[in-house]
Amino acid sequence: MDRFVECWEGVADPRSGNAGLHEFYELLMIALCTTLCGGQSAVDMAVFAKAKEPFLRGFLKLANGVPSHDTFSRLFRQLDPAQFGAAFQRFMARFSERIQGVVAIDGKVLRRSFDRASGKSALHMVSAWGCEQRMVLAQIATDAKSNEITAVPKLLEMLSLKGTIVTTDALNCQRAIAQQIVDQGGDYVLALKGNQGSLHDDVSTFLDDPACEASPTKPTVDADHGRIETRTATVATDIEWLQEDHHWPGLAAIGKVVRVRETATKTTTETAYYLLSTALSGERFNEVVREHWGVENRLHWRLDVVMNEDQHRNRLGNGPNNLAVLRHMALNVMQKEPSKGSLRGKFKRAGWDDAYLTKLLALF
Repeated sequence: MDRFVECWEGVADPRSGNAGLHEFYELLMIALCTTLCGGQSAVDMAVFAKAKEPFLRGFLKLANGVPSHDTFSRLFRQLDPAQFGAAFQRFMARFSERIQGVVAIDGKVLRRSFDRASGKSALHMVSAWGCEQRMVLAQIATDAKSNEITAVPKLLEMLSLKGTIVTTDALNCQRAIAQQIVDQGGDYVLALKGNQGSLHDDVSTFLDDPACEASPTKPTVDADHGRIETRTATVATDIEWLQEDHHWPGLAAIGKVVRVRETATKTTTETAYYLLSTALSGERFNEVVREHWGVENRLHWRLDVVMNEDQHRNRLGNGPNNLAVLRHMALNVMQKEPSKGSLRGKFKRAGWDDAYLTKLLALF
């Protein structure tokens, strides 16, 4: 518990008076244990505490008995999300090795977190995913009347980017974001689409020209889920002409990836264009682009399919934001635990096996 309490240093208990009947850090511990065992809501936390009371009393006092679901709901509604997010960063600093490799930035909407009564829109969380560490490195919620473009710079400020390659989708292919990544010592590979106007046209025309001197790499082929995907990458560094017109921060190369997907019923071809701040080899560029999709396949898919995040109905106050951070923490703990098995199986095992749950908590 001492190490666990250290993780939450600087997080103020928002309760007062009779609402503070139960010890603050014990509530957070129960909430984390519930999430590690597949629980989703304040009701689940209360049910878990009652069912696992003998186990919890092994390291918690529970001086005033088992907390109710209203206690958990009130706590997470009132808890300062900035302080809670900062605690997550301290947790990651102790929990994970130095950030390296590819850092993928992408956003996700929590579909059921909207509240029609108050006119509150669904929560939009933007996450930084460490593709090599396979962990959430940081996350931030977008402002109510804003979007990812304003949230990403704040997210990047939380990270040490030296020696990393930051990847984003086309929405976040912005000059200010590119400049910030370079200023923080990182490199970027930014997807490029029509939102940059003539820049996209110039890049696509140059790379698609048969006379272009940049040679495509040897195709890579993957076969999975009933489809075959062939990817061919091209990187061009002769771009002085492009910089004369567009003056893109830190631009060192441009690239494209051609993807051909074959299924039993059809074959499709897609070409994606990118801006690079470092002259990667075609093979490495292909790997980096592929790794970016880890944020979808290993984070967003797991949050939705394994942790059922899109069906969570917590809507009031800061609850959706804080519980999203708690799920990220639980996911990171599961990723760090080395035993074999699916993520879904690990959540079940934590709920069934007190010794395994204790092992997960020991990772703190």
